[in-house]
Amino acid sequence: MDGFKRRSELKKTSILSAALDLFMKYGIKKVSVAEIAKAASVSQVTIYNYFGSKDKLVDEVITYYIDDVWNEYEEIIKSDVDFSKKISQFIFNKKMSASSIHKEIYNYIMVEFTSGEKSYIEEFYTDKALPEMIKLFEQAKKEGQIDPTISNEAILAYIQMYREFLQQKDVYEHILPLTEDLTKLFFYGIVGSRK
Repeated sequence: MDGFKRRSELKKTSILSAALDLFMKYGIKKVSVAEIAKAASVSQVTIYNYFGSKDKLVDEVITYYIDDVWNEYEEIIKSDVDFSKKISQFIFNKKMSASSIHKEIYNYIMVEFTSGEKSYIEEFYTDKALPEMIKLFEQAKKEGQIDPTISNEAILAYIQMYREFLQQKDVYEHILPLTEDLTKLFFYGIVGSRK
């Protein structure tokens, strides 16, 4: 990558990062392009040149956020720690905790995820997250953390039921404060962890 492209990418990343920080604190609607420009130390014109509109910027910020969180999860998945430690790290991940994500961002992600259209979030879930979860469950079976007689089909059905429930508008609009508890239930069931 030549110097111009590198500087351009750095500037774009700076804008995405500044916008994400502001959106996480104040929501999407309350943050103006002028505030984002100031936080990123660029002009508003620069933001419009890169993104075209605030709506397009929001879309790219969500993609940036998902990729950033996924990179953190991927590090956990690929680490040498056992399954139970990985799950604990997932549950207590600060970037995905209910206290760190503004409800407007959460709802935006859920609307995208439930839209029925082939969105980035849907493709991400299908092409990246789901296959890695299956690998993780395979690791857990080998370590004796999950009953090895449970088929991957049953695990996928469980994930799909969970997903379909969370995709209901009347559910996802009110469930953000329960995120940590639901993640614990997803992985440990009502018995709780084996510690």
